Amino acid sequence: MSTMLPVEAFAGAVRGHWGIENSCHWQLDVTFGEDQCRIRKGHGDENFSTLRRTALSLLKQEKTAKCGVKNKRLTAGWDDSYMEQVVFSS
Repeated sequence: MSTMLPVEAFAGAVRGHWGIENSCHWQLDVTFGEDQCRIRKGHGDENFSTLRRTALSLLKQEKTAKCGVKNKRLTAGWDDSYMEQVVFSS
């Protein structure tokens, strides 16, 4: 006996998944220019993707700066003390 998921519930679950996926990909592309990255050798593309996702998570968790993730990233690149705050804040 198999349990069937109603079509509407399945469609809602699929849309929810892709909504999250598209939102995350959009943020990575806008903030880090992920689509423009041309790293293809070895495991470099996977490694950099992991680094970008980790950086995105850390930047989203940082709440003291009242600006977007892209500006937080730029500020962290210019200001070492802010970079430490992003990386080491709990």
